Amino acid sequence: MTDFQSQKDLVRAHHAAIAAADVPSIGAALARHTHPDWHWRGMHPFHEMTGAEAVAKAFWTPLLTAMTRLQRRPDIFMAGLNEIDGFQSVWVVSMGHLMGLFDRAWLGIRPSQRITMLRYAEFNRVVDGRIVETALFCDIPQVMIQAGQNPFPPQTGAYLVQPGPATHEGLMYGPQDTALGQKTLSEINAMLNDMGGTDRDPDYARELARTWNEDMIWWGPSGIGATYTIERYMRQHAGPFRQALNQGYRFNGHLCRMSEGHFGGFFGWPNLTLHNSGGYMGMTASPAPADMRVVDLYRAEGGKLSENWIFIDILHFLNMQGLDVLARQASLMVDP
Repeated sequence: MTDFQSQKDLVRAHHAAIAAADVPSIGAALARHTHPDWHWRGMHPFHEMTGAEAVAKAFWTPLLTAMTRLQRRPDIFMAGLNEIDGFQSVWVVSMGHLMGLFDRAWLGIRPSQRITMLRYAEFNRVVDGRIVETALFCDIPQVMIQAGQNPFPPQTGAYLVQPGPATHEGLMYGPQDTALGQKTLSEINAMLNDMGGTDRDPDYARELARTWNEDMIWWGPSGIGATYTIERYMRQHAGPFRQALNQGYRFNGHLCRMSEGHFGGFFGWPNLTLHNSGGYMGMTASPAPADMRVVDLYRAEGGKLSENWIFIDILHFLNMQGLDVLARQASLMVDP
């Protein structure tokens, strides 16, 4: 058994402090469990900042102002050693939804006055009893769609408020079997090796079947959508992705890749740099490369991967191509 209990307890205490805070106290709540030089990464328009005060001002204060009675509803909670730095650092990962009543405007999005879910995935690096680094990915377009302000053309997959793991075993608050986590990581790496290998199988379905179960579920971000089974994944995501983003593709690597139990995943900053040759997400061809900051979280079953939750900083990807979705949305705001 691998014991990351102190790190898990710290992050849970951090989440509890956020849950108990209001707008005046959120800065102090964030500072309670983070390092003074806390390095925080967030999706567009937040990007990178340092320290609890900056994070409180830019992200949490506007969110808590907009969302009444905000609560965290996690579906995955795990900790592990980071393969990218030789298994030296400990990261604690949480994924689920932040839920509240969308009562005031947020990022130029008009409030719906209704219950609203914000998908999130959060990676926290813990050192000596402090969170020193965080990457918080939120599906901001999901809020826009729930509020009736979908900024995108029809997506290839299905739009859903996405559930957690089918097995309901993602909340790993206690110690887990080390060997099981190592096995999951090897299954994730086998899939990545297939994706990046030079001897790609010309039969893409057969290649996918080596590392994915046939009834795999790809829980994609808003704007792309979710898809189910290998065949539909190929038709509804992988095919359009490959067709439009096949020029100048560059893999930049990951900052963290870890696993625990049947779960694991990674994030990069950015993972990919690529050209949009036209049509992807309704965009015309891009004259310049654009970055994709991505989180992938996986559930393994029976020696293969069965579920994959994806977070992409789509607003940043589109902004680099000349489309500022949030600025366009804010321009539609009408004073009462």
